[in-house]
Amino acid sequence: MLYLDRPAWPARGRLWSHLISDVSSAELHAFAEALGAPRRAFDRDHYDIPAERYAMAVHLGARVVPSRELVRLLRASGLRRPKHLTHPTP
Repeated sequence: MLYLDRPAWPARGRLWSHLISDVSSAELHAFAEALGAPRRAFDRDHYDIPAERYAMAVHLGARVVPSRELVRLLRASGLRRPKHLTHPTP
């Protein structure tokens, strides 16, 4: 299943949502491609989706949940990739 929070995260003059999968990274990448999200929007375990694509993501089947629920779902799925585990420390 794919999940999305509401566009509430400001950056670069826009509001952003987070898109996740609780099944696999492959499912997430396939959905993001169908949505037209560039691969550079992928950040470790989620895609950053601009508010302009929010309605389309919902239309394509992403379920809207609160941000805290996104994190809970990622952790429960085993797909969460925290920053401190993805970047080696010097």
